[in-house]
Amino acid sequence: MILSEGRLREKPAVFRAMTGLDREEFDALAQDVVPSIAAAVTAEQDRRRGRQRHRSAGGGHPFSLSFREQLLLVVVWLRVYPTSPVLGFLFGISHPTVLRTIARVLPILEQAGRDTMRLPGHGKRGRRSQRALPDLLAAIPELAVIVDTFEQRVQRPRDQEAADRHSSGKKQQHTLKSQVAIDTDSGKVVDVPDSVCGPTSDLRVLQASGLLDRLDPDVGVLGDLAYVGMAALHPTGLGFTPRRKPREHPRPPEDVVDNTAFAAARIGVEHTIGRMRRYQALAQLDRHHRQAHTARVRAVAGLVNRQLDHRFGALICA
Repeated sequence: MILSEGRLREKPAVFRAMTGLDREEFDALAQDVVPSIAAAVTAEQDRRRGRQRHRSAGGGHPFSLSFREQLLLVVVWLRVYPTSPVLGFLFGISHPTVLRTIARVLPILEQAGRDTMRLPGHGKRGRRSQRALPDLLAAIPELAVIVDTFEQRVQRPRDQEAADRHSSGKKQQHTLKSQVAIDTDSGKVVDVPDSVCGPTSDLRVLQASGLLDRLDPDVGVLGDLAYVGMAALHPTGLGFTPRRKPREHPRPPEDVVDNTAFAAARIGVEHTIGRMRRYQALAQLDRHHRQAHTARVRAVAGLVNRQLDHRFGALICA
């Protein structure tokens, strides 16, 4: 029994479980990216026409999947993360065709994901509550982003030096680390830099990403205790972290109040990363030898941004 978009759309709950998207969200995604998929296919065909061929141009078996179904295949792959032979069996195509389809569509989804990311800046007002805030939050500007990282287990590199670089003491595994920055106002992902080796400190990842230089100077950055020292890196010092416990002294009661409020303010990034990691391509063991990892993270970030746009936008309209 071959999986197709038509049959999957008959079961809305199954469609959402397989893709992470409602049917309307998938339709909006397809409207944006299908023209790019069609252009990529045409470009492939043009490249092949320049080679010496035994068949005339256009010869060979036609595509088994429409452009929309190629998109569906890659979204299902990101969400469920089946092996290529299993995915080929589900869609009625060969294992090599699955690999070619993913290689063709994933960069397009990555670019579509990047297109959904907008750093906050002038002209946008935050939703800061007017009620009394703890001292730590009172200093945070209305426009701010929250940064955090997550690690994904990867296959152990054969080269010992590379294996050592990816060996995370925190996870006791070989991992890649991805940084995610979200807008405090919308919860949407606004920046995903290149993935790095798991043992890299969060503060070093932030510094190497260049995010602080690309932000408007009036936009603050919130992070957990892994980002202590971030204020010195921010152009205008608007870097905020929880208050650390004094060494060999009990934590002051006012720090408990401030840190509790701060945790509530930055919980949005945990929720967004949780939504991203429901896509099993970012949660299970990476089976692709660390290739195109950043592309997967950005593609999934774009899908999550579309979810937030559609679902929270519907709540506001209601």
